[in-house]
Amino acid sequence: MTSKRVGDKGCTVKMLERRKPLDLLFPLKGGATSNHSAGDRKQLTTLDRLRAGVTLARDTVKAVSVTAMEAIREGATYIGIVGEADELVDPFSHLDAPIWSHRPPAELLKLAYRYCEELTMREAGNFYHSFKYLPDEQRSAMCAVYAFCRRADDIADGDWADKFPGGMGETDPEAVAYREQLESLQQQGTILDQEAYLNKITQLFFFRKKLSTAYTDVYSTDPVFLALKDTINRYSIPRTVFDDLISGMEDDLYNNRYRTFDELYVYCYRVASVVGLMCIEIYGYEDPAAKKYAESWGIFMQLTNVLRDVGEDIARDRVYLPLNELEANGLTESELDGKVVLNMNWESYCAAYAKRARTYLNEARQLLPLLPRRTRYSPAAMIAFYDKILHQIEKQQGDVFTKRVKLNKVQKISLAAAVYIRHRILPEFLNPIWTGLSKLGILPAV
Repeated sequence: MTSKRVGDKGCTVKMLERRKPLDLLFPLKGGATSNHSAGDRKQLTTLDRLRAGVTLARDTVKAVSVTAMEAIREGATYIGIVGEADELVDPFSHLDAPIWSHRPPAELLKLAYRYCEELTMREAGNFYHSFKYLPDEQRSAMCAVYAFCRRADDIADGDWADKFPGGMGETDPEAVAYREQLESLQQQGTILDQEAYLNKITQLFFFRKKLSTAYTDVYSTDPVFLALKDTINRYSIPRTVFDDLISGMEDDLYNNRYRTFDELYVYCYRVASVVGLMCIEIYGYEDPAAKKYAESWGIFMQLTNVLRDVGEDIARDRVYLPLNELEANGLTESELDGKVVLNMNWESYCAAYAKRARTYLNEARQLLPLLPRRTRYSPAAMIAFYDKILHQIEKQQGDVFTKRVKLNKVQKISLAAAVYIRHRILPEFLNPIWTGLSKLGILPAV
């Protein structure tokens, strides 16, 4: 550990010495290993094996018959995904079986992708904007990945009621056995009330069941997982990144405090870095270093989210800022409701926090030259938006409580235009000039 004096108020901030993401990651427990090579992988823990072993087998469930499949195909053109009240509607919600045991017709796959794209447009306009310049196939794939991540988060942190046809819910023997094993390995209880906990952990168990269909010979009747299976097959995305994301959602059922940055890093990896690792398989790359930089991309974005959402999180009895750092700076949990802005140490702590986040931002930007030119706009836009949000937090002296920090329309349009010019129009040989001018503040750093 090192102590660093930062900020003009002379605040002492205890932070981990800067280390490369993979060096930091490997000693940590909990399945947050990266898939760089067989030699790099650590031995799976019992918890890893439990989570990875959740499978939906063809011979244990009811499947939609071939006859019914054909009937659905005949009506696919007329099946809507938007209801009368303009709500998103699952086009297969009337089916009483969780799988198709044979490959569904192309019309149904197209319908599943339409569902994912509509979900993305409704739930994440900024992200969808970053996808829109991708080739059609890659844009659809990104929407399928986003839909998976969105639904997982909605189960863990929202009120989404995920459907598993034919399942017995909280009394399902497999779900009960999984939950009991998970609890014994976690060695801690839930932070939720029992009713909410049982509901969410059961839904996440069946969510893993659906995920398993993307890696077996059956097809989920959930449109998200139907589209995801096709995406995974096209781009060879490993199951571990999806399993790790669900593990991050499960973590939120057991943890609402993080003592050290090491602990926070694992959480950030599971809920954000794995998304970057999913995305680069769709974008395309040749240099394996892209995986390391994609990991840092996720860490940067999640660290920014953590700082931006401090006020909202404390209202939900969650503190993601490392407790040992708060204590070292004379900051207390009780102040995080907004009174903390009156603490003379808060601004300088935020500045140090932002400085550390930017070490990951710098690595994230190194990902861009490793991607094909046609796909760079997508990650570059997301990186630019989050960099601007972090700057605004600093400009507001760490006040993330008075109002939510977000970009206005003018900021979004100007940033998007700059990203488009640099990464889609500007000749490669002029990149060093743009970089130099951005350091002088003449052009935006995108």
